[in-house]
Amino acid sequence: MLLGLASAPCLGQTSPWFAISDRVIFETGDSWQADGQRFRLYGVQACLRGTLLTNARGLKRDCGEASLAMLASLVRDLTPLCAPVLGGAVKGIRYVTCLASPRSGKAAGSRIDLGTALIASGYAFAALQRDGKPVHMPYFVAEMDAKRAKAGLWAFADLPEPGPIILKALRDQAASSNRTEARP
Repeated sequence: MLLGLASAPCLGQTSPWFAISDRVIFETGDSWQADGQRFRLYGVQACLRGTLLTNARGLKRDCGEASLAMLASLVRDLTPLCAPVLGGAVKGIRYVTCLASPRSGKAAGSRIDLGTALIASGYAFAALQRDGKPVHMPYFVAEMDAKRAKAGLWAFADLPEPGPIILKALRDQAASSNRTEARP
């Protein structure tokens, strides 16, 4: 389905696809700012900044910084084009999907979904809905494959998976607001 999205627009129509600006500021491993706008990869959840994992040398490293570095590298190397997924900005963030068409190497001529590349390499995760179900099932499948292969961040035993952390925070927040509402 995504392959058809990148086809050329009909004469007289403008394409929704755009390149990521050279003036990009990466915020996290799934979001960035460019030209006064904020963007986030739809269905992708990076490691949370400030969460730590222990690398092969026994040193604590920021998991979110590792996700961010991988996003920046893929954007630089693949120069993807992005298109909005939802109608407009949600809380000031434009959700996008991004595709790249490498011109050289083993992937030359193919289309690479940036979200799948991040997740399959083990540097991002499938975003979850409040009920714990994946936002985009193909990303969940890519995550399970990366986890089984111990790809990227999955190689570290103390990987702070963001999904469970976020879901717990949402449950705690709901419980706290319920307690506040119950007070006389």
